[in-house]
Amino acid sequence: MFSCRSGAAHSLRGAAFALALASLCGASPLSAREMPESGTAAATRKPNVVILATGGTIAGAGADAANSATYTAAKVPVDKLIAAVPQISTIANVRGEQVFQIASESFTDAQLVQLGKRVSQLLKQDDVDGVVVTHGTDTLEETAFFLDLVVKSDKPIVVVGSMRPGTAISADGALNLLDAVTVAGSKEAIGKGVTVTMNDTIQSGRDVTKRTNVVPSAFFSQWGPLGMVIEGKTYFFRSLSKRHNSSSEFDIDQIDSLPLVGIVYGSGNMIPGVYDAEVQAGAKAIVNAGTGNGSVAGYLVDKLKDIRSKGTLIIRSSRVPDGLVLRNAEQPDDTYDWVVANDLNPAKAKILAAVALTKTSDTKELQRIFWEY
Repeated sequence: MFSCRSGAAHSLRGAAFALALASLCGASPLSAREMPESGTAAATRKPNVVILATGGTIAGAGADAANSATYTAAKVPVDKLIAAVPQISTIANVRGEQVFQIASESFTDAQLVQLGKRVSQLLKQDDVDGVVVTHGTDTLEETAFFLDLVVKSDKPIVVVGSMRPGTAISADGALNLLDAVTVAGSKEAIGKGVTVTMNDTIQSGRDVTKRTNVVPSAFFSQWGPLGMVIEGKTYFFRSLSKRHNSSSEFDIDQIDSLPLVGIVYGSGNMIPGVYDAEVQAGAKAIVNAGTGNGSVAGYLVDKLKDIRSKGTLIIRSSRVPDGLVLRNAEQPDDTYDWVVANDLNPAKAKILAAVALTKTSDTKELQRIFWEY
């Protein structure tokens, strides 16, 4: 049995069921969104939002509705993603562009730069109020942080994905996309930096990271979310204190390529030759994803000192998900001329290092940048 008052009709996680239930109840499935909140709401101009699609699980499809973790990513084009969520048209004027159609683990630095330039171009237009980037979740946090660093605009930029394909019974992509458009068109989101809007939460693109790979509640920040989206309304509770977007010293319009930065993951019984391979590949910096407080094994210290003396930068990060790497704690960073990543995980330290190296290779300047961003 069901009631026409049931909240199930408004759940986009079961879009087909919601449409059918609304029809049975004799109401348009859009009616809840069409009701103005006040006498002046109807006269308010809807924001203009551009959705840039890059592929990923949110555009994925499985062989069966029971497949929530087994599917093929990057199958559904942007026009069909938008058409699957008709409620979007009630909150914003939306158009879509297909920038890429790939799984996000295949993203390269060249594609990051291309995407960043397109976001920047769009936000310079007076008729664009915000941009949504649909993205696979595997490297979503890197792209969000990159855009946070290099796109010099206070207009909202929202990166969104899903953990389940749209063909799954409990697909999360439709509601995530609706919420992302809501945030991108929200005046409250102006100046908040790039956000990641998934699973009803608004996360900072600078802070957020993927912590699990099989459930919708996959993205977390050790510093907590910026806010939430509840039934089409944004609620912000904090702001990002680090430099971002218009306050950033970096500008995607001045960046055409990124220098190579490598990551070496810390563990027991490390192989020194891995660092040599990074240098031989042309890495301008190596992020050491050390254990604990960015620790470096005693038998590796001389190797990293030698690499630094020959020009390649060493950045100490940690494989530990939370916390921060303290300068001159585990290692005498001042003496060795190394940089510490502060609270950035290895993947994000790599992004910041690559962006920073487009301007400077001075270690004191690089350390300042890691403190400020």
